[in-house]
Amino acid sequence: MNLTKTLTSLAIASTLTFSSAALVQAADATAKKSSLSSWLNLSAKELKAVERYATEYKDYIYKAPTELTFVTETIKRVEKQGFKKLSEKSNLKPGARFYDVNRDRSMTLIVIGKKPLEQGTRIVGAHIDAPRLELKGRPLFEKQEFAMFQTYIHGGIKTYQWVNIPLALVGRVDKKDGTVVNISVGFDENDPIFMVTDLAPHVDSSNRKRTSRNVIGKEELDVIVAAKPALDQKIKDQVSDYLKAEYDISVEDLVSAELALVPATKPRDVGFDRSMIAAYGQDDKASSIAAVKALTEQKIPEYTAIAYLVDNEEVGNINNTGASSTYLVDMISGLLYNQKGDDYNDYQLRKVLRNTKVISADVNPGVNPTWSGVWELGNAPRLGNGVNLKLYGGGFNANSEYMAWTRSYLDNADIKWQTSTYKGKASGGTIGSDLSNDNMEVIDFGVPILSIHSPYAVGSKVDLYSLYKAMSAFYQQK
Repeated sequence: MNLTKTLTSLAIASTLTFSSAALVQAADATAKKSSLSSWLNLSAKELKAVERYATEYKDYIYKAPTELTFVTETIKRVEKQGFKKLSEKSNLKPGARFYDVNRDRSMTLIVIGKKPLEQGTRIVGAHIDAPRLELKGRPLFEKQEFAMFQTYIHGGIKTYQWVNIPLALVGRVDKKDGTVVNISVGFDENDPIFMVTDLAPHVDSSNRKRTSRNVIGKEELDVIVAAKPALDQKIKDQVSDYLKAEYDISVEDLVSAELALVPATKPRDVGFDRSMIAAYGQDDKASSIAAVKALTEQKIPEYTAIAYLVDNEEVGNINNTGASSTYLVDMISGLLYNQKGDDYNDYQLRKVLRNTKVISADVNPGVNPTWSGVWELGNAPRLGNGVNLKLYGGGFNANSEYMAWTRSYLDNADIKWQTSTYKGKASGGTIGSDLSNDNMEVIDFGVPILSIHSPYAVGSKVDLYSLYKAMSAFYQQK
């Protein structure tokens, strides 16, 4: 009897040990799988799709360095895919495709869904401005026999990163007679470029005690535009004459101009394996380009799908082209009025907004191999590991039920995701707070990028592709 009990106990213990070992092994396998880079989950077909997307992405981002150029370039692209300009008389049948432009600097793309608007829409919001130098209202001056332009800053930059690099001048000049002159100099290989020059290490001893953020002062970011002397004319006046002859604009016309100096460098692959892309403006054209591609691929979605591409995020979502304006709600109100006619009322609009789900998409700093200590690595987004859900705390997170809904469609679409939390502090997302103020359901997510706000940031091709696939899944979620 005792022997039987002993054998039985040993058998049970053996089973439990085996079960525990199996459970541990399974848990380890699951953990290992969840930590694998997105690259390791792709089929040969998907790897080719990543490269195709990267090629399209590099072409797109190079042609759209500012919000003005992004809107112009996007209109060209979407019109080829059947999108028409939205009007009050547009036929909003399911599957109809429209674009709407707000003052040339922000826009929406729309694909009408099967369900009535009152059941809500699906919106991906992203910004199309990027940190840069801009010309002051009266920029032209002469100093030490150089003609120069004075600049100020759009967005947060490390000033020392903007010296000694090729800069292009791009933007528009609005004249008093109503004509618009578009300017783009520096992108073509035959164009001249512009530069902010630095001190050589032989003569910079007086500046060596400056802190990193003040190595170059903001008022020292003046760009050289000419330096050839003439016997009978100042160099500054030669530039004035050139502007008149080349563009039919005067120096006074620059008061009503929006001219930016942006890096003239082309997007390039990074690394022997070509797994990354270096490009200017990935904050946040990484999200905007993904939103455009995902939206244009929608045929007849269940819910009306909208890509909301907005200006001035880098300076606080301000002005009538920023996310704090009423443009988006006004546009949705117009869609609803088109459907309802005289039966339209404000309560119906509020129902649309309450039932709307939003992705507020923006990039964020990825783990840097040299300075990984700035991250709390358990919640740090890594290049190549997929999209990241932003969990900043401090009341900025999406509510838990919307977070769960998001996890569900990402997992169902087999899209890898990770979390992103800044170390030791809570801080808010990008345009999401403005949209949530209108009672929409909003989540912030994006992809990790290295060297954000620099002239040449670095992103992973597989993350950029994953972001587009995540937005596609969002638009298709019922």
